[in-house]
Amino acid sequence: MRSIWKGAITFGLVNVPVKVYTATEDHDVALHQVHDEDGGRIKYQRRCDVCGRIVPYEHIDKAYDDGEQTVVITADDLKALPAERSREIDVVEFVPNDQLDPIMFERSYYLEPDGSSSKAYALLRETLESTDRTAIVRFALRQKTRLGALRVRDNVLMLQSLLWDDEVREADFPALNEKVKISDRELELSAALVESFAADFEPEKFTDDYQVQLKALIEDKLAHGDVLETARTLGEGDEGQAGGEVLDLMEALQRSVERSRAGKKKSAARSNRKDASSA
Repeated sequence: MRSIWKGAITFGLVNVPVKVYTATEDHDVALHQVHDEDGGRIKYQRRCDVCGRIVPYEHIDKAYDDGEQTVVITADDLKALPAERSREIDVVEFVPNDQLDPIMFERSYYLEPDGSSSKAYALLRETLESTDRTAIVRFALRQKTRLGALRVRDNVLMLQSLLWDDEVREADFPALNEKVKISDRELELSAALVESFAADFEPEKFTDDYQVQLKALIEDKLAHGDVLETARTLGEGDEGQAGGEVLDLMEALQRSVERSRAGKKKSAARSNRKDASSA
Protein backbone atom coordinates (compact mmCIF):
# COMPACT_ATOMS: atom_id res chain seq x y z
CA MET A 1 0.00 0.00 0.00
CA ARG A 2 1.06 3.59 -0.58
CA SER A 3 0.25 6.31 1.93
CA ILE A 4 -2.02 9.12 0.71
CA TRP A 5 -1.27 11.58 3.49
CA LYS A 6 1.12 12.22 6.37
CA GLY A 7 0.33 14.05 9.59
CA ALA A 8 0.01 13.65 13.33
CA ILE A 9 -2.70 12.78 15.83
CA THR A 10 -2.74 15.46 18.52
CA PHE A 11 -4.48 15.47 21.89
CA GLY A 12 -3.28 17.57 24.79
CA LEU A 13 0.50 17.67 24.57
CA VAL A 14 0.67 14.24 22.92
CA ASN A 15 1.72 14.12 19.28
CA VAL A 16 1.50 10.86 17.32
CA PRO A 17 3.07 11.01 13.82
CA VAL A 18 1.20 8.78 11.36
CA LYS A 19 0.90 7.82 7.70
CA VAL A 20 -2.62 7.47 6.28
CA TYR A 21 -3.65 4.65 3.92
CA THR A 22 -6.97 3.92 2.22
CA ALA A 23 -8.37 0.84 4.00
CA THR A 24 -10.74 -0.44 1.30
CA GLU A 25 -10.55 -1.11 -2.45
CA ASP A 26 -12.95 -1.70 -5.32
CA HIS A 27 -12.74 -5.02 -7.19
CA ASP A 28 -15.50 -4.34 -9.72
CA VAL A 29 -14.69 -5.18 -13.35
CA ALA A 30 -13.95 -1.90 -15.15
CA LEU A 31 -16.24 -1.33 -18.14
CA HIS A 32 -16.37 1.56 -20.60
CA GLN A 33 -19.07 2.70 -23.03
CA VAL A 34 -19.08 1.97 -26.77
CA HIS A 35 -21.34 2.68 -29.74
CA ASP A 36 -23.64 -0.32 -30.28
CA GLU A 37 -23.29 -0.13 -34.08
CA ASP A 38 -19.51 -0.23 -34.46
CA GLY A 39 -18.03 -0.67 -30.97
CA GLY A 40 -16.34 2.75 -31.06
CA ARG A 41 -15.37 4.26 -27.71
CA ILE A 42 -17.65 6.92 -26.24
CA LYS A 43 -15.58 9.87 -24.98
CA TYR A 44 -16.38 12.68 -22.58
CA GLN A 45 -14.67 15.98 -23.21
CA ARG A 46 -14.38 19.02 -20.95
CA ARG A 47 -15.59 21.65 -23.41
CA CYS A 48 -15.89 25.34 -22.46
CA ASP A 49 -19.40 26.77 -22.96
CA VAL A 50 -17.97 30.21 -23.82
CA CYS A 51 -15.17 29.56 -26.34
CA GLY A 52 -16.18 26.03 -27.36
CA ARG A 53 -12.65 24.67 -26.94
CA ILE A 54 -11.69 21.46 -25.11
CA VAL A 55 -9.95 22.50 -21.89
CA PRO A 56 -7.02 20.54 -20.36
CA TYR A 57 -6.89 19.94 -16.59
CA GLU A 58 -4.16 22.55 -16.06
CA HIS A 59 -6.56 25.31 -17.10
CA ILE A 60 -9.58 24.19 -15.08
CA ASP A 61 -10.55 26.02 -11.87
CA LYS A 62 -13.50 25.52 -9.56
CA ALA A 63 -16.37 27.99 -9.18
CA TYR A 64 -19.45 28.74 -7.07
CA ASP A 65 -22.68 29.92 -8.70
CA ASP A 66 -25.36 31.62 -6.59
CA GLY A 67 -27.79 31.76 -9.50
CA GLU A 68 -26.82 35.24 -10.66
CA GLN A 69 -23.07 35.54 -10.17
CA THR A 70 -20.15 33.11 -10.36
CA VAL A 71 -17.13 33.19 -8.08
CA VAL A 72 -14.02 31.51 -9.52
CA ILE A 73 -11.84 29.75 -6.95
CA THR A 74 -8.32 28.81 -8.04
CA ALA A 75 -6.12 26.00 -6.77
CA ASP A 76 -3.96 28.61 -5.03
CA ASP A 77 -7.06 30.01 -3.28
CA LEU A 78 -7.86 26.56 -1.90
CA LYS A 79 -4.29 25.87 -0.82
CA ALA A 80 -4.27 29.15 1.10
CA LEU A 81 -7.14 28.07 3.36
CA PRO A 82 -5.77 27.30 6.86
CA ALA A 83 -7.79 24.09 7.23
CA GLU A 84 -6.38 22.66 3.99
CA ARG A 85 -2.80 23.34 5.09
CA SER A 86 -3.28 21.57 8.42
CA ARG A 87 -1.59 18.20 8.83
CA GLU A 88 -3.12 17.43 12.21
CA ILE A 89 -5.76 14.90 13.23
CA ASP A 90 -7.01 16.86 16.22
CA VAL A 91 -8.76 14.85 18.96
CA VAL A 92 -11.84 16.73 20.17
CA GLU A 93 -13.25 14.21 22.66
CA PHE A 94 -13.37 10.54 23.61
CA VAL A 95 -16.83 8.94 23.49
CA PRO A 96 -18.20 5.46 24.35
CA ASN A 97 -17.94 3.10 21.35
CA ASP A 98 -21.67 2.34 21.31
CA GLN A 99 -22.64 6.00 20.84
CA LEU A 100 -21.59 6.08 17.18
CA ASP A 101 -24.41 5.44 14.71
CA PRO A 102 -23.07 3.38 11.74
CA ILE A 103 -25.07 5.55 9.31
CA MET A 104 -22.53 8.33 9.92
CA PHE A 105 -19.53 6.29 8.74
CA GLU A 106 -18.14 7.34 5.34
CA ARG A 107 -14.62 6.22 4.32
CA SER A 108 -12.06 4.18 6.27
CA TYR A 109 -8.30 4.69 6.55
CA TYR A 110 -5.50 2.77 8.26
CA LEU A 111 -2.96 4.74 10.28
CA GLU A 112 0.66 3.56 10.42
CA PRO A 113 3.11 4.93 13.01
CA ASP A 114 5.57 7.29 11.36
CA GLY A 115 8.93 8.13 12.89
CA SER A 116 11.67 6.49 14.89
CA SER A 117 9.42 5.38 17.79
CA SER A 118 5.92 3.91 17.81
CA LYS A 119 5.46 4.20 21.58
CA ALA A 120 2.98 7.10 21.41
CA TYR A 121 1.00 5.20 18.75
CA ALA A 122 0.89 2.05 20.92
CA LEU A 123 -0.08 4.08 23.98
CA LEU A 124 -3.06 5.66 22.22
CA ARG A 125 -4.13 2.32 20.74
CA GLU A 126 -4.06 0.52 24.09
CA THR A 127 -5.78 3.42 25.85
CA LEU A 128 -8.68 3.31 23.39
CA GLU A 129 -8.98 -0.46 23.81
CA SER A 130 -8.83 -0.45 27.61
CA THR A 131 -11.37 2.37 27.99
CA ASP A 132 -13.80 1.17 25.25
CA ARG A 133 -13.72 4.66 23.80
CA THR A 134 -13.53 6.15 20.31
CA ALA A 135 -11.73 9.41 19.66
CA ILE A 136 -13.77 12.00 17.77
CA VAL A 137 -11.36 14.02 15.63
CA ARG A 138 -11.23 16.87 13.15
CA PHE A 139 -8.93 16.77 10.12
CA ALA A 140 -8.58 18.20 6.61
CA LEU A 141 -8.26 15.94 3.58
CA ARG A 142 -8.75 16.64 -0.12
CA GLN A 143 -9.97 20.21 0.24
CA LYS A 144 -12.54 19.43 2.88
CA THR A 145 -12.65 19.73 6.66
CA ARG A 146 -13.87 16.45 8.07
CA LEU A 147 -15.16 14.92 11.24
CA GLY A 148 -13.77 11.49 12.04
CA ALA A 149 -13.82 8.55 14.41
CA LEU A 150 -10.48 7.14 15.54
CA ARG A 151 -10.71 3.57 16.82
CA VAL A 152 -8.80 0.29 16.97
CA ARG A 153 -9.21 -2.58 14.50
CA ASP A 154 -6.98 -5.65 14.62
CA ASN A 155 -4.17 -3.88 16.46
CA VAL A 156 -4.21 -0.96 14.00
CA LEU A 157 -5.53 2.55 14.54
CA MET A 158 -8.30 3.20 12.05
CA LEU A 159 -9.64 6.60 11.05
CA GLN A 160 -13.19 6.68 9.67
CA SER A 161 -14.50 9.91 8.23
CA LEU A 162 -17.99 10.77 9.47
CA LEU A 163 -20.87 12.57 7.86
CA TRP A 164 -21.80 15.85 9.51
CA ASP A 165 -25.04 15.72 11.47
CA ASP A 166 -26.98 17.78 8.91
CA GLU A 167 -25.90 15.40 6.12
CA VAL A 168 -27.94 12.50 7.57
CA ARG A 169 -31.53 12.70 6.34
CA GLU A 170 -34.53 12.01 8.54
CA ALA A 171 -36.71 9.01 7.64
CA ASP A 172 -40.07 10.77 7.81
CA PHE A 173 -42.51 8.29 6.27
CA PRO A 174 -46.27 8.58 6.96
CA ALA A 175 -46.64 4.79 7.12
CA LEU A 176 -44.38 4.71 10.18
CA ASN A 177 -46.95 6.73 12.13
CA GLU A 178 -49.76 4.24 11.52
CA LYS A 179 -50.73 2.10 14.49
CA VAL A 180 -50.21 -1.57 13.65
CA LYS A 181 -51.32 -4.37 15.95
CA ILE A 182 -49.01 -7.39 16.13
CA SER A 183 -50.21 -10.47 17.98
CA ASP A 184 -48.07 -12.52 20.34
CA ARG A 185 -48.38 -15.49 17.98
CA GLU A 186 -47.12 -13.46 14.98
CA LEU A 187 -44.17 -12.20 17.00
CA GLU A 188 -43.39 -15.73 18.19
CA LEU A 189 -43.41 -17.13 14.65
CA SER A 190 -41.29 -14.26 13.38
CA ALA A 191 -38.74 -14.83 16.16
CA ALA A 192 -38.65 -18.56 15.29
CA LEU A 193 -37.93 -17.68 11.66
CA VAL A 194 -35.09 -15.40 12.73
CA GLU A 195 -33.67 -18.17 14.91
CA SER A 196 -33.71 -20.60 11.99
CA PHE A 197 -31.39 -18.23 10.08
CA ALA A 198 -29.22 -17.35 13.10
CA ALA A 199 -25.43 -17.48 12.58
CA ASP A 200 -22.20 -15.70 13.39
CA PHE A 201 -21.21 -13.20 10.71
CA GLU A 202 -18.25 -14.43 8.64
CA PRO A 203 -17.72 -11.96 5.75
CA GLU A 204 -15.38 -14.32 3.90
CA LYS A 205 -18.34 -16.65 3.22
CA PHE A 206 -19.92 -14.10 0.89
CA THR A 207 -18.90 -13.24 -2.66
CA ASP A 208 -20.10 -10.72 -5.23
CA ASP A 209 -22.00 -13.12 -7.51
CA TYR A 210 -22.62 -10.44 -10.15
CA GLN A 211 -18.89 -9.75 -10.59
CA VAL A 212 -18.14 -13.50 -10.73
CA GLN A 213 -20.77 -13.98 -13.46
CA LEU A 214 -19.57 -10.88 -15.34
CA LYS A 215 -15.98 -12.19 -15.38
CA ALA A 216 -17.23 -15.59 -16.60
CA LEU A 217 -19.20 -13.86 -19.39
CA ILE A 218 -16.11 -11.92 -20.50
CA GLU A 219 -13.92 -15.05 -20.44
CA ASP A 220 -16.52 -16.96 -22.47
CA LYS A 221 -16.66 -14.23 -25.13
CA LEU A 222 -12.86 -14.15 -25.31
CA ALA A 223 -12.70 -17.94 -25.65
CA HIS A 224 -15.24 -17.97 -28.51
CA GLY A 225 -13.68 -15.06 -30.40
CA ASP A 226 -16.66 -12.76 -29.82
CA VAL A 227 -14.34 -9.73 -29.68
CA LEU A 228 -13.20 -6.60 -31.53
CA GLU A 229 -9.61 -5.48 -32.03
CA THR A 230 -9.09 -2.66 -29.53
CA ALA A 231 -7.47 -0.46 -32.19
CA ARG A 232 -10.74 -0.56 -34.16
CA THR A 233 -12.71 0.88 -31.23
CA LEU A 234 -10.48 3.97 -30.99
CA GLY A 235 -10.69 7.10 -33.08
CA GLU A 236 -7.91 8.23 -35.41
CA GLY A 237 -4.74 8.95 -33.45
CA ASP A 238 -6.09 7.34 -30.27
CA GLU A 239 -4.29 3.98 -30.34
CA GLY A 240 -3.17 2.88 -26.93
CA GLN A 241 -5.42 5.38 -25.18
CA ALA A 242 -8.06 4.22 -22.72
CA GLY A 243 -10.63 6.87 -23.64
CA GLY A 244 -11.33 10.61 -23.59
CA GLU A 245 -10.18 11.21 -20.02
CA VAL A 246 -6.76 9.58 -20.56
CA LEU A 247 -6.37 11.29 -23.93
CA ASP A 248 -7.05 14.69 -22.39
CA LEU A 249 -4.63 13.97 -19.56
CA MET A 250 -1.90 12.98 -22.01
CA GLU A 251 -2.61 16.14 -23.98
CA ALA A 252 -2.27 18.20 -20.82
CA LEU A 253 1.02 16.51 -19.94
CA GLN A 254 2.38 17.02 -23.45
CA ARG A 255 1.47 20.70 -23.42
CA SER A 256 3.05 21.09 -19.99
CA VAL A 257 6.31 19.56 -21.27
CA GLU A 258 6.26 21.79 -24.36
CA ARG A 259 5.58 24.88 -22.25
CA SER A 260 8.41 23.99 -19.88
CA ARG A 261 10.83 23.49 -22.79
CA ALA A 262 9.76 26.78 -24.38
CA GLY A 263 10.31 28.55 -21.08
CA LYS A 264 13.83 27.13 -20.80
CA LYS A 265 14.66 28.23 -24.37
CA LYS A 266 13.45 31.78 -23.68
CA SER A 267 15.45 31.88 -20.46
CA ALA A 268 18.57 30.69 -22.28
CA ALA A 269 18.04 33.28 -25.04
CA ARG A 270 17.73 36.11 -22.50
CA SER A 271 20.89 34.91 -20.78
CA ASN A 272 22.79 34.89 -24.09
CA ARG A 273 21.60 38.42 -24.91
CA LYS A 274 22.79 39.66 -21.49
CA ASP A 275 26.20 38.03 -22.01
CA ALA A 276 26.49 39.60 -25.46
CA SER A 277 25.54 43.09 -24.25
CA SER A 278 27.98 42.94 -21.31
CA ALA A 279 30.76 41.89 -23.67
